[in-house]
Amino acid sequence: MNILVAGFQHETNTFAPTLATYESFVRGEDFPGLARGEDILGLLNVNLPISGFINFVRGQGQSVTPVIWAGAGASAHVTTDAYERIAGEIVQAARTASFDAIYLDLHGAMVAQHLDDGEGELLARIRAVVGPAMKIVVSLDSHANVTEQILSLANGVVAYRTYPHVDMADTGRRAGELLMALTRTDQPAHLVVRRVPFLIPVNSMSTMMQPARGVYDLLEQLEPHVLSLSFAPGFPAADFAECGPVVWGYGFDKAGVERAIDTLFAHVCHPEDQWAVQFDEPDAAVQRAMRVSEAAGRPVILADTQDNPGVGGDSNSMGMLRALLKHGARDAAIGLICDPAAAAAAHEAGVGRRIDIALGGCPQVEGDEPLRASYEVEALSDGRFVYGGPMMNGKQADLGPMARLRIDGVRIAVSSAKAQLLDRNMYRTVGIDPERMKILVNKSSVHFRADFAAIAEEILVVRAPGPFIADPAELPWKHLRVGMRMKPNGPAFSP
Repeated sequence: MNILVAGFQHETNTFAPTLATYESFVRGEDFPGLARGEDILGLLNVNLPISGFINFVRGQGQSVTPVIWAGAGASAHVTTDAYERIAGEIVQAARTASFDAIYLDLHGAMVAQHLDDGEGELLARIRAVVGPAMKIVVSLDSHANVTEQILSLANGVVAYRTYPHVDMADTGRRAGELLMALTRTDQPAHLVVRRVPFLIPVNSMSTMMQPARGVYDLLEQLEPHVLSLSFAPGFPAADFAECGPVVWGYGFDKAGVERAIDTLFAHVCHPEDQWAVQFDEPDAAVQRAMRVSEAAGRPVILADTQDNPGVGGDSNSMGMLRALLKHGARDAAIGLICDPAAAAAAHEAGVGRRIDIALGGCPQVEGDEPLRASYEVEALSDGRFVYGGPMMNGKQADLGPMARLRIDGVRIAVSSAKAQLLDRNMYRTVGIDPERMKILVNKSSVHFRADFAAIAEEILVVRAPGPFIADPAELPWKHLRVGMRMKPNGPAFSP
Protein backbone atom coordinates (compact mmCIF):
# COMPACT_ATOMS: atom_id res chain seq x y z
CA MET A 1 0.00 0.00 0.00
CA ASN A 2 0.82 3.64 -0.33
CA ILE A 3 -0.50 5.45 2.74
CA LEU A 4 -1.23 9.16 3.01
CA VAL A 5 0.07 10.42 6.37
CA ALA A 6 -0.52 13.76 8.07
CA GLY A 7 -0.54 15.25 11.56
CA PHE A 8 -2.46 18.13 13.16
CA GLN A 9 -2.21 18.41 16.94
CA HIS A 10 -3.61 20.90 19.42
CA GLU A 11 -4.97 20.57 22.95
CA THR A 12 -7.52 23.34 23.40
CA ASN A 13 -8.35 24.87 26.77
CA THR A 14 -11.39 26.99 25.94
CA PHE A 15 -10.92 28.88 29.23
CA ALA A 16 -7.28 29.83 28.47
CA PRO A 17 -6.13 33.36 27.62
CA THR A 18 -4.17 32.96 24.37
CA LEU A 19 -5.25 31.69 20.93
CA ALA A 20 -3.26 29.28 18.75
CA THR A 21 -2.45 31.13 15.54
CA TYR A 22 -0.96 29.80 12.34
CA GLU A 23 2.41 31.12 13.55
CA SER A 24 2.02 28.99 16.70
CA PHE A 25 2.01 25.89 14.49
CA VAL A 26 4.90 27.18 12.38
CA ARG A 27 6.99 27.58 15.56
CA GLY A 28 5.69 24.34 17.08
CA GLU A 29 6.22 25.58 20.64
CA ASP A 30 6.16 22.32 22.67
CA PHE A 31 6.25 20.38 19.38
CA PRO A 32 8.62 20.41 16.40
CA GLY A 33 7.89 23.21 13.96
CA LEU A 34 5.53 22.71 11.04
CA ALA A 35 6.90 20.33 8.40
CA ARG A 36 5.68 19.43 4.92
CA GLY A 37 6.30 16.57 2.53
CA GLU A 38 9.66 14.85 2.73
CA ASP A 39 10.73 17.15 5.59
CA ILE A 40 8.42 15.09 7.83
CA LEU A 41 10.85 12.20 7.43
CA GLY A 42 13.32 14.27 9.42
CA LEU A 43 11.13 13.62 12.48
CA LEU A 44 11.48 9.84 12.38
CA ASN A 45 13.85 9.73 15.36
CA VAL A 46 11.62 11.96 17.50
CA ASN A 47 9.07 10.46 19.90
CA LEU A 48 5.96 11.32 17.85
CA PRO A 49 3.08 9.13 16.69
CA ILE A 50 3.72 9.88 13.03
CA SER A 51 7.31 8.67 13.35
CA GLY A 52 6.23 5.41 14.99
CA PHE A 53 3.62 4.83 12.29
CA ILE A 54 5.94 5.53 9.36
CA ASN A 55 8.77 3.42 10.75
CA PHE A 56 6.40 0.50 11.34
CA VAL A 57 4.59 0.47 7.98
CA ARG A 58 7.81 0.89 6.06
CA GLY A 59 9.09 -2.16 7.90
CA GLN A 60 6.00 -3.99 6.61
CA GLY A 61 6.87 -3.11 3.01
CA GLN A 62 4.40 -0.24 2.67
CA SER A 63 5.17 3.27 1.38
CA VAL A 64 3.96 6.62 2.62
CA THR A 65 3.00 9.97 1.13
CA PRO A 66 3.70 12.54 3.87
CA VAL A 67 1.60 15.70 3.56
CA ILE A 68 1.99 17.97 6.60
CA TRP A 69 2.73 17.71 10.31
CA ALA A 70 1.70 20.63 12.50
CA GLY A 71 1.45 20.92 16.27
CA ALA A 72 1.22 23.84 18.69
CA GLY A 73 1.37 24.06 22.46
CA ALA A 74 -1.86 23.93 24.43
CA SER A 75 -3.78 27.20 24.52
CA ALA A 76 -7.19 28.65 23.87
CA HIS A 77 -8.98 28.06 20.56
CA VAL A 78 -7.20 27.45 17.28
CA THR A 79 -7.90 30.45 15.08
CA THR A 80 -10.18 29.95 12.10
CA ASP A 81 -7.32 30.97 9.82
CA ALA A 82 -4.89 28.40 11.27
CA TYR A 83 -7.46 25.59 11.20
CA GLU A 84 -8.59 26.22 7.64
CA ARG A 85 -5.07 26.57 6.26
CA ILE A 86 -3.73 23.36 7.82
CA ALA A 87 -6.90 21.26 7.47
CA GLY A 88 -7.24 22.55 3.92
CA GLU A 89 -3.81 21.19 2.97
CA ILE A 90 -4.69 17.75 4.31
CA VAL A 91 -8.07 17.63 2.57
CA GLN A 92 -6.59 18.85 -0.70
CA ALA A 93 -3.95 16.11 -0.56
CA ALA A 94 -6.67 13.52 0.11
CA ARG A 95 -8.53 14.83 -2.93
CA THR A 96 -5.61 14.72 -5.36
CA ALA A 97 -3.01 12.22 -4.17
CA SER A 98 -2.87 8.57 -5.20
CA PHE A 99 -2.96 6.33 -2.11
CA ASP A 100 -4.62 3.24 -0.62
CA ALA A 101 -5.19 4.23 3.04
CA ILE A 102 -4.86 7.21 5.36
CA TYR A 103 -3.18 7.70 8.74
CA LEU A 104 -3.77 10.84 10.81
CA ASP A 105 -1.69 11.85 13.84
CA LEU A 106 -4.25 13.94 15.78
CA HIS A 107 -4.73 15.09 19.35
CA GLY A 108 -8.47 14.70 19.87
CA ALA A 109 -9.09 17.83 21.98
CA MET A 110 -8.91 20.54 19.31
CA VAL A 111 -11.51 23.31 19.43
CA ALA A 112 -11.33 26.05 16.80
CA GLN A 113 -12.92 29.47 16.89
CA HIS A 114 -15.63 28.33 14.49
CA LEU A 115 -16.15 24.67 15.48
CA ASP A 116 -16.05 22.48 18.59
CA ASP A 117 -14.74 19.21 17.17
CA GLY A 118 -11.65 20.00 15.12
CA GLU A 119 -10.67 16.39 14.51
CA GLY A 120 -14.20 15.21 13.75
CA GLU A 121 -14.67 18.00 11.24
CA LEU A 122 -11.36 17.16 9.56
CA LEU A 123 -12.41 13.52 9.24
CA ALA A 124 -15.80 14.55 7.83
CA ARG A 125 -14.13 16.65 5.14
CA ILE A 126 -11.72 13.85 4.25
CA ARG A 127 -14.53 11.27 4.08
CA ALA A 128 -16.43 13.57 1.75
CA VAL A 129 -13.60 13.40 -0.80
CA VAL A 130 -12.34 9.80 -0.40
CA GLY A 131 -15.65 7.99 0.15
CA PRO A 132 -16.71 5.32 2.63
CA ALA A 133 -14.45 2.49 1.42
CA MET A 134 -11.12 4.16 2.20
CA LYS A 135 -9.47 2.82 5.37
CA ILE A 136 -8.60 5.63 7.80
CA VAL A 137 -6.79 5.07 11.10
CA VAL A 138 -6.11 7.74 13.69
CA SER A 139 -3.91 8.04 16.76
CA LEU A 140 -4.96 10.34 19.61
CA ASP A 141 -3.50 11.83 22.75
CA SER A 142 -4.82 10.27 25.97
CA HIS A 143 -6.21 13.75 26.72
CA ALA A 144 -8.52 13.47 23.74
CA ASN A 145 -12.21 14.27 24.17
CA VAL A 146 -13.19 11.49 21.79
CA THR A 147 -16.35 12.42 19.91
CA GLU A 148 -18.95 10.29 18.22
CA GLN A 149 -17.94 11.89 14.92
CA ILE A 150 -14.30 10.82 15.30
CA LEU A 151 -15.22 7.21 16.08
CA SER A 152 -17.88 6.93 13.39
CA LEU A 153 -15.75 8.31 10.55
CA ALA A 154 -12.45 6.52 11.26
CA ASN A 155 -12.04 2.78 10.79
CA GLY A 156 -9.71 2.58 13.77
CA VAL A 157 -8.66 4.94 16.57
CA VAL A 158 -5.98 4.32 19.20
CA ALA A 159 -4.76 6.53 22.08
CA TYR A 160 -1.62 6.96 24.15
CA ARG A 161 -1.26 4.77 27.22
CA THR A 162 1.21 6.82 29.21
CA TYR A 163 1.16 10.23 30.89
CA PRO A 164 3.85 11.60 30.73
CA HIS A 165 3.51 10.66 27.06
CA VAL A 166 6.58 8.49 26.59
CA ASP A 167 4.71 6.13 24.22
CA MET A 168 3.81 8.54 21.41
CA ALA A 169 5.86 6.68 18.79
CA ASP A 170 4.59 3.36 20.18
CA THR A 171 1.03 4.60 19.68
CA GLY A 172 1.78 5.38 16.04
CA ARG A 173 3.11 1.86 15.69
CA ARG A 174 -0.08 0.44 17.21
CA ALA A 175 -2.11 2.50 14.72
CA GLY A 176 -0.07 0.89 11.97
CA GLU A 177 -0.69 -2.59 13.38
CA LEU A 178 -4.42 -1.86 13.51
CA LEU A 179 -4.42 -0.66 9.90
CA MET A 180 -2.63 -3.82 8.77
CA ALA A 181 -5.17 -5.98 10.62
CA LEU A 182 -8.11 -4.11 9.10
CA THR A 183 -6.76 -4.41 5.56
CA ARG A 184 -6.07 -8.13 5.81
CA THR A 185 -9.76 -9.04 5.88
CA ASP A 186 -13.09 -7.98 4.48
CA GLN A 187 -14.73 -8.74 7.82
CA PRO A 188 -15.85 -5.53 9.53
CA ALA A 189 -14.50 -4.75 12.98
CA HIS A 190 -17.13 -4.00 15.62
CA LEU A 191 -16.75 -0.81 17.64
CA VAL A 192 -17.91 -0.68 21.28
CA VAL A 193 -17.90 2.63 23.19
CA ARG A 194 -18.60 3.61 26.81
CA ARG A 195 -18.61 7.21 28.05
CA VAL A 196 -17.49 7.85 31.63
CA PRO A 197 -20.07 10.05 33.44
CA PHE A 198 -17.59 12.30 35.29
CA LEU A 199 -14.60 14.51 34.48
CA ILE A 200 -11.16 13.40 35.64
CA PRO A 201 -8.68 16.07 36.83
CA VAL A 202 -5.51 16.22 34.75
CA ASN A 203 -3.24 15.71 37.77
CA SER A 204 -4.73 12.30 38.61
CA MET A 205 -4.18 10.92 35.09
CA SER A 206 -0.46 10.21 35.54
CA THR A 207 0.37 6.62 34.68
CA MET A 208 3.34 6.79 37.04
CA MET A 209 0.77 6.50 39.84
CA GLN A 210 -2.49 4.77 40.63
CA PRO A 211 -5.26 4.55 39.59
CA ALA A 212 -4.24 5.32 36.00
CA ARG A 213 -1.40 2.79 36.00
CA GLY A 214 -3.78 0.02 37.03
CA VAL A 215 -6.31 0.93 34.34
CA TYR A 216 -3.76 0.63 31.55
CA ASP A 217 -2.30 -2.55 33.04
CA LEU A 218 -5.78 -4.08 32.90
CA LEU A 219 -6.28 -2.75 29.36
CA GLU A 220 -3.17 -4.54 28.18
CA GLN A 221 -4.25 -7.76 29.92
CA LEU A 222 -7.61 -7.66 28.13
CA GLU A 223 -6.38 -6.57 24.71
CA PRO A 224 -5.05 -9.94 23.44
CA HIS A 225 -8.68 -11.16 23.38
CA VAL A 226 -9.80 -8.38 21.00
CA LEU A 227 -8.35 -6.31 18.17
CA SER A 228 -7.70 -3.05 20.03
CA LEU A 229 -8.65 -1.30 23.29
CA SER A 230 -8.25 2.37 24.28
CA PHE A 231 -9.01 4.63 27.21
CA ALA A 232 -8.78 8.42 26.97
CA PRO A 233 -9.27 10.20 30.33
CA GLY A 234 -10.03 13.33 28.33
CA PHE A 235 -9.07 16.98 28.64
CA PRO A 236 -11.35 18.56 31.26
CA ALA A 237 -11.06 22.16 30.06
CA ALA A 238 -12.87 22.17 26.72
CA ASP A 239 -16.37 23.59 27.07
CA PHE A 240 -18.47 21.49 24.71
CA ALA A 241 -20.94 18.67 25.12
CA GLU A 242 -18.59 15.73 24.42
CA CYS A 243 -15.83 16.74 26.82
CA GLY A 244 -14.96 13.78 29.04
CA PRO A 245 -13.36 10.34 29.35
CA VAL A 246 -14.13 7.53 26.90
CA VAL A 247 -13.39 3.79 26.75
CA TRP A 248 -13.60 2.09 23.35
CA GLY A 249 -12.43 -0.97 21.48
CA TYR A 250 -12.58 -2.98 18.26
CA GLY A 251 -12.87 -6.66 17.47
CA PHE A 252 -14.33 -9.14 15.03
CA ASP A 253 -16.27 -10.82 17.86
CA LYS A 254 -18.66 -8.14 19.12
CA ALA A 255 -19.56 -10.03 22.31
CA GLY A 256 -15.89 -10.39 23.18
CA VAL A 257 -15.28 -6.67 22.69
CA GLU A 258 -18.30 -5.83 24.85
CA ARG A 259 -17.01 -8.03 27.67
CA ALA A 260 -13.59 -6.41 27.56
CA ILE A 261 -15.01 -2.88 27.43
CA ASP A 262 -17.45 -3.56 30.27
CA THR A 263 -14.62 -4.88 32.45
CA LEU A 264 -12.37 -1.92 31.68
CA PHE A 265 -15.19 0.60 32.11
CA ALA A 266 -16.09 -0.79 35.52
CA HIS A 267 -12.45 -0.53 36.62
CA VAL A 268 -12.33 3.12 35.54
CA CYS A 269 -15.59 4.08 37.25
CA HIS A 270 -15.45 2.24 40.56
CA PRO A 271 -14.66 3.64 43.00
CA GLU A 272 -15.11 7.05 41.47
CA ASP A 273 -13.19 8.86 44.19
CA GLN A 274 -9.98 7.03 43.23
CA TRP A 275 -9.49 9.88 40.72
CA ALA A 276 -9.75 12.69 43.31
CA VAL A 277 -6.74 15.01 43.70
CA GLN A 278 -5.36 16.82 46.73
CA PHE A 279 -3.61 20.11 45.97
CA ASP A 280 -1.12 22.03 48.11
CA GLU A 281 -1.36 25.80 48.51
CA PRO A 282 1.72 27.91 47.64
CA ASP A 283 2.81 29.05 51.13
CA ALA A 284 2.39 25.61 52.70
CA ALA A 285 4.13 23.90 49.78
CA VAL A 286 7.17 26.19 49.89
CA GLN A 287 7.47 25.84 53.67
CA ARG A 288 7.30 22.05 53.43
CA ALA A 289 9.83 22.03 50.59
CA MET A 290 12.23 24.10 52.69
CA ARG A 291 11.89 21.75 55.68
CA VAL A 292 12.31 18.58 53.63
CA SER A 293 15.22 19.92 51.60
CA GLU A 294 17.29 20.79 54.68
CA ALA A 295 18.27 17.15 55.15
CA ALA A 296 17.66 15.90 51.60
CA GLY A 297 20.27 15.13 48.99
CA ARG A 298 17.86 15.66 46.13
CA PRO A 299 15.56 18.55 45.17
CA VAL A 300 11.96 18.88 46.26
CA ILE A 301 9.87 19.59 43.15
CA LEU A 302 6.79 21.80 43.18
CA ALA A 303 4.48 21.52 40.16
CA ASP A 304 2.96 24.93 39.38
CA THR A 305 0.07 23.18 37.69
CA GLN A 306 -2.31 26.11 37.11
CA ASP A 307 0.21 27.99 34.95
CA ASN A 308 1.29 24.97 32.94
CA PRO A 309 1.65 25.96 29.26
CA GLY A 310 1.01 22.31 28.43
CA VAL A 311 -2.66 22.83 29.37
CA GLY A 312 -3.15 26.41 28.24
CA GLY A 313 -1.20 28.61 30.67
CA ASP A 314 1.18 31.29 29.43
CA SER A 315 4.01 30.39 31.85
CA ASN A 316 4.18 33.87 33.33
CA SER A 317 2.31 33.86 36.66
CA MET A 318 4.25 35.10 39.67
CA GLY A 319 2.49 33.33 42.55
CA MET A 320 5.12 30.66 43.14
CA LEU A 321 8.06 33.06 42.75
CA ARG A 322 6.49 35.38 45.31
CA ALA A 323 5.98 32.45 47.71
CA LEU A 324 9.64 31.41 47.38
CA LEU A 325 10.81 34.96 48.13
CA LYS A 326 8.32 35.47 50.95
CA HIS A 327 9.66 32.49 52.89
CA GLY A 328 13.33 33.06 52.08
CA ALA A 329 13.91 29.93 50.02
CA ARG A 330 17.56 29.28 49.13
CA ASP A 331 19.11 27.22 46.34
CA ALA A 332 15.77 27.31 44.54
CA ALA A 333 15.04 27.58 40.82
CA ILE A 334 11.84 28.26 38.90
CA GLY A 335 11.14 27.81 35.20
CA LEU A 336 10.18 28.69 32.72
CA ILE A 337 9.03 32.29 33.06
CA CYS A 338 8.07 33.34 29.56
CA ASP A 339 8.84 37.06 29.26
CA PRO A 340 10.49 38.14 25.99
CA ALA A 341 11.01 41.71 27.24
CA ALA A 342 12.84 40.50 30.35
CA ALA A 343 15.04 38.19 28.28
CA ALA A 344 15.85 41.07 25.90
CA ALA A 345 16.72 43.37 28.80
CA ALA A 346 19.05 40.74 30.24
CA HIS A 347 20.83 40.28 26.92
CA GLU A 348 21.19 44.03 26.49
CA ALA A 349 22.65 44.46 29.99
CA GLY A 350 24.97 41.44 29.91
CA VAL A 351 26.13 38.87 32.44
CA GLY A 352 26.99 40.25 35.86
CA ARG A 353 24.83 43.35 35.54
CA ARG A 354 21.61 44.15 37.37
CA ILE A 355 18.35 45.02 35.66
CA ASP A 356 15.36 46.73 37.20
CA ILE A 357 12.32 45.23 35.48
CA ALA A 358 8.75 44.12 36.06
CA LEU A 359 8.93 40.36 35.46
CA GLY A 360 6.08 38.22 34.22
CA GLY A 361 2.55 38.61 35.47
CA CYS A 362 -0.60 37.04 34.04
CA PRO A 363 -3.17 39.75 33.24
CA GLN A 364 -5.99 37.18 33.12
CA VAL A 365 -5.42 36.21 36.77
CA GLU A 366 -6.73 38.67 39.30
CA GLY A 367 -3.95 40.02 41.50
CA ASP A 368 -1.10 38.41 39.56
CA GLU A 369 0.92 41.54 38.93
CA PRO A 370 4.40 41.58 37.40
CA LEU A 371 7.14 41.30 40.04
CA ARG A 372 9.08 44.58 39.89
CA ALA A 373 12.52 44.19 41.40
CA SER A 374 16.25 44.35 40.76
CA TYR A 375 17.53 41.09 39.26
CA GLU A 376 21.10 39.96 38.68
CA VAL A 377 21.82 38.61 35.20
CA GLU A 378 23.77 35.40 35.88
CA ALA A 379 23.76 33.71 32.46
CA LEU A 380 22.52 34.14 28.90
CA SER A 381 21.55 31.64 26.21
CA ASP A 382 20.26 31.64 22.64
CA GLY A 383 17.54 29.22 23.77
CA ARG A 384 18.58 26.41 21.45
CA PHE A 385 18.95 22.95 22.95
CA VAL A 386 18.02 19.31 22.46
CA TYR A 387 15.55 17.53 24.75
CA GLY A 388 17.32 14.76 26.64
CA GLY A 389 14.52 13.25 28.73
CA PRO A 390 12.39 10.25 27.76
CA MET A 391 9.35 12.17 26.54
CA MET A 392 10.68 14.39 23.74
CA ASN A 393 14.13 12.84 23.47
CA GLY A 394 16.08 14.15 20.51
CA LYS A 395 13.74 17.02 19.67
CA GLN A 396 15.49 20.25 18.69
CA ALA A 397 14.15 23.26 20.59
CA ASP A 398 14.43 27.02 20.12
CA LEU A 399 12.88 29.12 22.89
CA GLY A 400 14.45 32.35 21.70
CA PRO A 401 16.79 34.46 23.83
CA MET A 402 16.94 33.08 27.38
CA ALA A 403 18.45 34.29 30.62
CA ARG A 404 19.14 33.15 34.16
CA LEU A 405 18.13 35.86 36.58
CA ARG A 406 18.70 35.80 40.32
CA ILE A 407 16.85 37.48 43.15
CA ASP A 408 17.83 36.60 46.71
CA GLY A 409 18.15 32.78 46.87
CA VAL A 410 16.09 32.07 43.77
CA ARG A 411 17.32 31.50 40.21
CA ILE A 412 14.81 32.15 37.43
CA ALA A 413 14.96 30.57 33.96
CA VAL A 414 13.45 33.17 31.60
CA SER A 415 12.52 32.35 28.00
CA SER A 416 11.18 34.28 25.01
CA ALA A 417 8.80 31.50 23.96
CA LYS A 418 6.56 29.47 26.22
CA ALA A 419 7.11 25.75 26.74
CA GLN A 420 6.22 23.35 29.51
CA LEU A 421 9.13 22.68 31.89
CA LEU A 422 9.33 18.92 31.31
CA ASP A 423 13.01 18.30 30.58
CA ARG A 424 16.11 18.92 32.69
CA ASN A 425 17.91 20.39 29.68
CA MET A 426 15.50 23.33 29.80
CA TYR A 427 17.22 24.39 33.04
CA ARG A 428 20.67 23.45 31.84
CA THR A 429 20.45 25.72 28.80
CA VAL A 430 20.76 28.70 31.18
CA GLY A 431 23.31 27.00 33.40
CA ILE A 432 21.03 25.71 36.17
CA ASP A 433 22.00 22.22 37.31
CA PRO A 434 18.63 20.83 38.48
CA GLU A 435 20.19 18.01 40.48
CA ARG A 436 22.07 20.52 42.66
CA MET A 437 19.06 22.64 43.57
CA LYS A 438 17.21 22.19 46.85
CA ILE A 439 13.87 23.30 45.40
CA LEU A 440 12.63 23.28 41.80
CA VAL A 441 9.37 24.93 40.75
CA ASN A 442 8.31 23.51 37.38
CA LYS A 443 5.50 25.04 35.37
CA SER A 444 4.06 21.65 34.49
CA SER A 445 1.33 19.32 35.70
CA VAL A 446 2.55 15.76 34.99
CA HIS A 447 4.92 15.62 32.00
CA PHE A 448 7.87 16.77 34.12
CA ARG A 449 7.72 13.49 36.06
CA ALA A 450 9.20 11.57 33.11
CA ASP A 451 12.58 13.30 33.49
CA PHE A 452 12.44 14.67 37.05
CA ALA A 453 10.93 11.89 39.16
CA ALA A 454 14.27 10.07 39.27
CA ILE A 455 15.99 13.04 40.94
CA ALA A 456 13.12 14.18 43.21
CA GLU A 457 13.17 13.83 46.98
CA GLU A 458 9.47 14.67 47.00
CA ILE A 459 6.92 16.05 44.54
CA LEU A 460 4.11 18.42 45.51
CA VAL A 461 1.30 19.56 43.19
CA VAL A 462 0.64 23.22 43.98
CA ARG A 463 -2.46 25.25 43.21
CA ALA A 464 -1.01 28.74 42.81
CA PRO A 465 -3.28 31.19 40.97
CA GLY A 466 -3.13 30.65 37.21
CA PRO A 467 -5.25 30.55 34.06
CA PHE A 468 -5.69 26.74 34.12
CA ILE A 469 -8.13 25.72 36.84
CA ALA A 470 -6.90 22.32 38.02
CA ASP A 471 -10.20 21.37 39.68
CA PRO A 472 -12.63 21.07 36.75
CA ALA A 473 -15.63 21.60 39.05
CA GLU A 474 -14.46 25.20 39.53
CA LEU A 475 -14.58 26.07 35.82
CA PRO A 476 -17.43 28.25 34.49
CA TRP A 477 -18.91 25.58 32.22
CA LYS A 478 -21.68 26.57 29.80
CA HIS A 479 -21.89 23.78 27.22
CA LEU A 480 -20.93 20.57 29.05
CA ARG A 481 -23.36 17.67 28.69
CA VAL A 482 -26.22 18.03 31.13
CA GLY A 483 -25.78 15.61 34.02
CA MET A 484 -22.01 15.20 33.57
CA ARG A 485 -20.35 15.22 36.98
CA MET A 486 -17.76 17.99 36.95
CA LYS A 487 -15.25 15.98 39.01
CA PRO A 488 -15.24 12.54 40.66
CA ASN A 489 -18.36 12.33 42.85
CA GLY A 490 -18.81 16.03 42.14
CA PRO A 491 -21.88 18.06 41.25
CA ALA A 492 -23.66 17.31 37.99
CA PHE A 493 -23.62 20.03 35.34
CA SER A 494 -26.81 21.95 34.82
CA PRO A 495 -26.81 24.99 32.51
